[in-house]
Amino acid sequence: MNNNTQGEDHQPKKESLDSRFNQTLRNVQGLLKGRSIPGKVLLTRRLELFDNSGIQHQSPSYQRSYSQNDAARSNDADKYMEGGVRNTNNSDSNATVNKLRSSASNIETSAREVKSVMGARSTDSARVLKFTKELSGQMIVVERLRELAWSGVPPYMRPDVWRLLLGYAPPNSDRREGVLRRKRLEYLDCVAQFYDIPDTERSDDEINMLRQIAVDCPRTVPDVAFFQQAQVQKSLERILYTWAIRHPASGYVQGINDLVTPFLVVFLSEYLDGSIDSWSISELSSANISNIEADCYWCLSQLLDGMQDHYTFAQPGIQRLVFKLKELVRRIDEPVSRHVEDQGLEFLQFAFRWFNCLLIREVRFLSI
Repeated sequence: MNNNTQGEDHQPKKESLDSRFNQTLRNVQGLLKGRSIPGKVLLTRRLELFDNSGIQHQSPSYQRSYSQNDAARSNDADKYMEGGVRNTNNSDSNATVNKLRSSASNIETSAREVKSVMGARSTDSARVLKFTKELSGQMIVVERLRELAWSGVPPYMRPDVWRLLLGYAPPNSDRREGVLRRKRLEYLDCVAQFYDIPDTERSDDEINMLRQIAVDCPRTVPDVAFFQQAQVQKSLERILYTWAIRHPASGYVQGINDLVTPFLVVFLSEYLDGSIDSWSISELSSANISNIEADCYWCLSQLLDGMQDHYTFAQPGIQRLVFKLKELVRRIDEPVSRHVEDQGLEFLQFAFRWFNCLLIREVRFLSI
């Protein structure tokens, strides 16, 4: 009686193991077909899945699907796995172990193929499709576009995306062309009113400000030959002086010249092909140059409107950010904070430029 009972107990265990093994193989098969990662990925340590009461909590799951190319590349492995599932019940334990090892090897090979297939180009293609879909609508959802742009924007789409995200171009496509035309004409009027006048019509402060801008423009991005072109420096001068005159609370502050440069390069890329090293602004018509300047001016205005106290007297906005950075370092990395204090350094001494130029001077310009 006891022997029969033990045999009956052993049979369900064996069936349970076979069932679990078959399920494992089916999960691996699903993985190779490009469906999803089998089961759940635990985001915490196993011991942390239980609270003090001993109740197990459901772990969060994460699914990832592979591309069709990846699924096509795994067809051979998939056929092998289907055969393995059909023959599982007829194979002995040694054959089962061998199949598991072979399956693991196939998975590793497939994973390496996935990495090679789903490289930067594949990812860029997918992102381009997403951007194209967002930008093709009559009414663009700016928040969705901003979320998509967080990881970067394809270079040739940056002019349109930047205008939209900065609020310079309206999200309604029917109004966009008219608004841009009106804004560009308004910039031309400002240049004629404030810049294209003799010094006799300027105040002493305005003359000094214009001279300071004229000194700073040749110093802007000195390691990039394009910015040493006289016509480029003249465009920078017009943009900066016009902005400073129309924002008297701050006027021109050194460092704002660096903030214009990414806009200038992005909007020039709509008209000039190839590398920036081969660009010549003299190839463009005066109308195109004025449009580029206008776009730079309005985007700079939109950018700085949200942080104008960075450039008012004593620059209180930057000082607040430097203090927050100091507190953040103290909380996150106490040894580094103590080391800075022991060396007699003030965060303002090295971090001021980071915020003043928004880190533009801290990296190679062509990497921005």
